[in-house]
Amino acid sequence: MTQVDEFFSEADQLPPSRNASSWARRITGIAVLLAVAALAWGTWSFISGVTSGPTAQDDYAGDGTGQVEIIVARGDTLTAIGQILQEAGVVLSVQSFVDAAEANEEAAFIGPGKYTLRRQMSGSSAVILMLDPASRADSRLVLPEGLRLPQTVDIAAESSSLPRSEFDQVLDNPGVLPLPSWAEQRPEGFMFPATYNLAGDETAEQILSSLVERFDESAQSLDLVARAEEIERTPYEVLIVASLVQAEVLPGDMRKAAAVVYNRLDDGMPLQFDSTVSYALGITELQLSADQLQTESEYNTYQNTGLPPTPINSPGEAALEAALDPAKAKWLYFVTVNPDTRETKFARDYDRFLKLKSQLQEYLAENG
Repeated sequence: MTQVDEFFSEADQLPPSRNASSWARRITGIAVLLAVAALAWGTWSFISGVTSGPTAQDDYAGDGTGQVEIIVARGDTLTAIGQILQEAGVVLSVQSFVDAAEANEEAAFIGPGKYTLRRQMSGSSAVILMLDPASRADSRLVLPEGLRLPQTVDIAAESSSLPRSEFDQVLDNPGVLPLPSWAEQRPEGFMFPATYNLAGDETAEQILSSLVERFDESAQSLDLVARAEEIERTPYEVLIVASLVQAEVLPGDMRKAAAVVYNRLDDGMPLQFDSTVSYALGITELQLSADQLQTESEYNTYQNTGLPPTPINSPGEAALEAALDPAKAKWLYFVTVNPDTRETKFARDYDRFLKLKSQLQEYLAENG
């Protein structure tokens, strides 16, 4: 006889009044036990779900199929990216992507841009593919060091397929750009040289702003403002000097050239840099004629003492570092004795400078 049979048998043997009362008590006891069991099961299930995270049903398995393009915007968090992926059908749940990204240290390098992914990918597969450069579907804006503002705009317009006029409109109103206060709304020099990924939906203002923001990141990493003060220069003066050495010499000579700039400024000597006259003329040549050197311009450092009024290009980080930490030397002159290799030699006195200049003239005579 089962326990249930015994329960009903015992109940049948009780007097009617006791039978009913006992029956009620037993039913109530069973109900309480069932309620407690249900509560315990629910509590265990909840705790298990919280501590174990998403289950297999919250994530796809495998690498997915097909193709789908998604766009990650600057500043998107992992959760925001997960939502984009879920809505595009790439991952099954936001949490599957977030958990996989948090478990992968390289996920910190997932940046803004356009990605080609697959549908129904596991969270970990999505993270791995987004870290693969082959998944990038965006165009690239490549800006080398030393570009002038018009050159930067030409490349930006071509890379983004936006009309050049839209960039010109932004530059006509530089207050919309995140320039530092000490720039006084002068954008030349702040279009930082780097490689930028373009998703394809950016405006001209957004593109130029990203270049300025990248400059700010570099300035912060170099501690530009504080270090400029340490050498008794303004940050804008440092930027101008960096643009000069960027234009004149190779990276290995930048600290030496920066020393020449500061030494000549301290002695009240005109800089006499061909690059500044070239900038005034809107040309890129650094070997100028005597007539060209007579060009009337505030950028002509043969005719004017001090620095030119603005940077003459957008220098890279090496040039900025050189302008902040010039060589400790008394050089007052330098000559690029081989324009093809850009070999440059330095001199402390005018006689040595004339000898270097003769070397340059000999090279030009021999190599046309």
